[in-house]
Parts: sequence; structure tokens; C-alpha cells
Amino acid sequence: MIRRSVIAGCGSFLPGPLVPNAALESRVETSDAWIRERTGIQGRHLVADGETTADLAIQAARAALVRAGVEARDVQGVVLATTTPAETMPATATRVQGALGITQGFAFDVQAACSGFLYALTMADNAIRLGQAETILVIGAESFSRLLDWTDRTTCVLFGDGAGAVVLKAAPGTGSIQDRGILDTRLHADGRLYDILKTDGGAGSTATTGKVRMRGREVFRHAVEKLTEVVEETLTANGLTPQDLDWFVPHQANQRIIEATAKKLGLGPERVVLTVAEHANTSGASIPLALAAAEADGRLQPGQLVLLDALGAGLTWASALVRW
Repeated sequence: MIRRSVIAGCGSFLPGPLVPNAALESRVETSDAWIRERTGIQGRHLVADGETTADLAIQAARAALVRAGVEARDVQGVVLATTTPAETMPATATRVQGALGITQGFAFDVQAACSGFLYALTMADNAIRLGQAETILVIGAESFSRLLDWTDRTTCVLFGDGAGAVVLKAAPGTGSIQDRGILDTRLHADGRLYDILKTDGGAGSTATTGKVRMRGREVFRHAVEKLTEVVEETLTANGLTPQDLDWFVPHQANQRIIEATAKKLGLGPERVVLTVAEHANTSGASIPLALAAAEADGRLQPGQLVLLDALGAGLTWASALVRW
């Protein structure tokens, strides 16, 4: 008998009303048609003045706890993936822990850009497998609009703000691919590609706040290549093929990247969860937001096999295979 980490419930939070593409036309030289054609994005949510990543994370975490039927007093860990922490220190996860009334266990942030949620999920899964905790909140939360250069139309139209969370609970498993819970995770990074997606400054060591800079064509090429590879790596290691998957839930960066990756894997659109149209790219929040949407509308059903993958700055990329 082994220990598995089962996703007991998902939650999400999106700040403010939806900001449609047309609303950006007065802010930057762009158009609704241009954005839709190149990205599939129709709108996004943006944080208000004074609203922080911690505020978003707290709301998503509360929703996940309710969905899972778990009390805050029973949580032994909070792992929060974010590129936009509320402060340089302490970890935003500690603010979430305090706001929720969690008084035991650990709390820390993970920074792996758009791959951050899968890195955080892996850290939490490892802790549960080792017996260090029974119940852990894993959150992806971003106020990414704070990093945008609103004069750079090639990047500012791509991103949005939001938070998603899942509650992981320990459960017995047999070691079989039929077990419920997280079956496999894969983490990768290649720092030689650091420069193709980054901010041009950063808090702390440089005492500045940088803006996002991206070499779009290179990112697109590496994204399709590496996302396809990590899915194939995960499936091969577990004796599976793409046809064994019920759902593919990728990082919601760009509809063209998602469609190109799914095509290379031979996955039809009916098995791909897409939320990029309504959320835009919410970085580390995108996968838990997509999971929460698919759980809420009934697409995700117990026993289904789900593959998550993401690529972000660093470059970092990752996957997780989950039996719902």
C-alpha cells in the first residue's frame, strides 16, 4: 500500500468584471480582431488598485476548501505558485495561511512562472507521499497585469489576473495506474533559454519592478516542442498513449499553442479543456482556473484520466498525470 494525493476539490477567483479586447483599443494600438486571430483571447480580468495577489489567492483557496468539504483547521500546508507575490517577503502563502486561520504546518511560495502551479503541485504531492502532511492547499495566483508594459501590444494583450486552488488529501493507493490521485509528475528547466521570456528588472536584488519582455516566435516554437515532449515522456513512463486520456488540461497561454500541441499528440478538441478565451494567460493560475471551470461544469468526472502540462519563463516546463 502506498500514499496518493487526491484532488478533493477546486476553487477559483477572478477579479472585477471581464475586460473585453475592445476595451484595450483605447489603451494600446490593437483591435479585438487582431487579438482573437493570434491568440484566441476574447477578454481577461484585471486586478483593481489596491488589490493584491494575496487577495485573489485567499478567495480561490476558500472556494476550494468549500468544494472539498475541508475545514481550514485540517490543512497542514499551503503551497502557492506566483510570479507576482504580494511582497518580496514574506511569502504570500503565509498571508493566505493567516487569513484562512490555518495555524499548523508549513507555507511557502514557488516561482516557476507559468509552470509554477505544476511545480507547486509536485512539491505538495511529495510531502503527502512522504507522510509530512495529510491535507495541503495548492494555489496558483497572479496579478500579472502589474508586470505589463501597456505600450507593448505584442505582450500586454496576452495576460490576465486570477487565482485557482486545489485541495490535496492523502489517500491509500496500490501503485496501479488505476489509483485515484496524482500518478506522476515531471519537472524540467533549461536556463540557457532564460532570455526569451523574462522581465527586464526585478524586485529585491535590483530594487526595480520589471516589465515582461518576450521573443514570441521562439517561445511559441519551444512551447509546442517541449509541451509535446513532456506529455509523451509522461505517457510512455506509465505505459499509456494519448488515446488513454479523458482530458488534456494545458497551460492556457495561447489557443494556437494549445491547438498545435494537441494536434501533434493526436488529441481532438473535444478532449482539451480551453479557458484562454475568457481568462487570457494568467500564468501560474491558468491550470487551476481551468480545472475549477471543468469541475464546476461537470466535465471532470471521478475515474477520468487527466494530463496537465505547462511551459513558462526560465524556461521551465512540467506535467502531471492525475486520476480524477
